[in-house]
Amino acid sequence: MNGSLIQLLVLAGIAIFLILKLRSVLGTRDGFERPPLPLEDVRPRIRRDFEVIEGGPDRDITDHVAEGSDAARALAEMKKVEPAFAVGEFLQGARGAYEMILTAFEKGELDRIRPFLSDEVAASFAEAIAAREAAGLTIEANFLGIKELTLHDATFNPDSRMAEISVRFAADQTYVVRNKAGEIVEGSPREVKKTRDTWTFARRMGTDDPNWQLVATGD
Repeated sequence: MNGSLIQLLVLAGIAIFLILKLRSVLGTRDGFERPPLPLEDVRPRIRRDFEVIEGGPDRDITDHVAEGSDAARALAEMKKVEPAFAVGEFLQGARGAYEMILTAFEKGELDRIRPFLSDEVAASFAEAIAAREAAGLTIEANFLGIKELTLHDATFNPDSRMAEISVRFAADQTYVVRNKAGEIVEGSPREVKKTRDTWTFARRMGTDDPNWQLVATGD
């Protein structure tokens, strides 16, 4: 009897683990990563836990781009206009934005992400979704998590105070495209594909609106 009870408990434990694992894959977040900040929370709400020594490097910048580079200078100018801005916090927000926008696009839920898209990107997404629906195609995608995230470039216009930051993403997901008959025409539910994208986010620094918008996408 004791042996049977132990075996039952072990099987129950395995079942619970598999359910939690399935939820982490089918949900909108990778259950093994720190929950990402929403895009509107890119700006930090607490004081940074580091200080920049006058004349010394800003580690919040040099941890992500080369010291003295054009990108580093642009990020420094952003901070002059908006001292609360932090590169690390921005990248956390970009991580959440990538998953949210990519998932919504694949589901055709453009309204949910419209505030985070520029007019040009929103029009491009809408056209792609409409073409997909006209062809009778549906997408089944499971986002499995971001594996790499790096700051690629940054620019700042001091006159307009417009900032642009490009981020490179590498993520894993399963991806299946079905036709009207439900037949798979691309992808496989068992094949994990790695997606690589470079997205550019823009925002006018020093304003009350904390939202960054996606203004360009590319490989």
